[in-house]
Amino acid sequence: MTVTVRFAPSPTGLLHVGNARVALINWLFARASGGGFVLRLDDTDLERSKPEFVDAIQEDLGWLGLAWDRREFQSRRLERYAAAAEGLKAAGRLYPCWETSEELDYKRKRQLARGRPPVYDRSALALTPAAVATLEAEGRRPHWRFKLNHDDVRWDDLVRGASHYHGANLSDPVLIRGDGSFLYTLPSVVDDMEFGVTHIIRGEDHVTNTAPQIQLFQALGGTPPAFAHLPLLTGAGGEGLSKRLGSGSLRDLRRQGVEAMALNSLLAKLGTSDTIEIRHSLADLTAEFAWDKFGRGTPKFDIAELERLDARLLHSAPFDEVADRLGLPGADAAFWLAVR
Repeated sequence: MTVTVRFAPSPTGLLHVGNARVALINWLFARASGGGFVLRLDDTDLERSKPEFVDAIQEDLGWLGLAWDRREFQSRRLERYAAAAEGLKAAGRLYPCWETSEELDYKRKRQLARGRPPVYDRSALALTPAAVATLEAEGRRPHWRFKLNHDDVRWDDLVRGASHYHGANLSDPVLIRGDGSFLYTLPSVVDDMEFGVTHIIRGEDHVTNTAPQIQLFQALGGTPPAFAHLPLLTGAGGEGLSKRLGSGSLRDLRRQGVEAMALNSLLAKLGTSDTIEIRHSLADLTAEFAWDKFGRGTPKFDIAELERLDARLLHSAPFDEVADRLGLPGADAAFWLAVR
């Protein structure tokens, strides 16, 4: 089996250090396994996706040294998702629902008040043709839900270990909005199948998506890939990164003069048993990569630690690597050796 991973940002904003860590771990695992790295731009939100963010994402990955083997745009694959949806409808696994957001919110509140999990009740499946005709006459357009089975879903997570969800506690996920646009789940699974993705490596905020996605892989006739869910980064004090770093974008760090390998050295080792010290190349980080080094504790991104690594990297750099950045006309190697 050839390992294939993907990094799938939405071009609706700039990459942050949390995104960069996910991209880096994907890339290192692919290279350590002799596999491929797919850059997939999740740009189905045509209103919010911007060409300048596509350019910025590619510039940031290039700065980090994370070359991709294949690049895909979801906006160019809408026919593939539509075909998959039609197959699910024909199989009885995708069904129309007519509730408004207010009606769904009311149902959820009633279930919670009764001590029940807020799982969709599938009432849409009991609608008669006459009732559907009435809803259509009111101008309502259906959204479409994927009908889950109620079996327990299990997988062996590369970071979290044995994982499972009780199928009866999961709501049938909406795959298609009332306006006909696709939510994240269906395009992602279709792409993973067609691109031969073998491992999905992402933040643990996606854990709850995993069980429905596994069932969707199976419903479309595919084999679910392996999963690895990384604990999310926080600031040094456990706070959200945005509170500590301002925007926290890679563009800002790059403009501040941070060295890419200083950031790579930090992000690759956060949450692992390895010592956080400067590595001078991605090849060094690749050679050290192993899943059994990753823990489940919350990794803390400390800007002071990044500054320490950055200073150490510059201190050890030869003059020809820093000459342009010194900004001092007439400075030579002897000067650099004296001041560093």
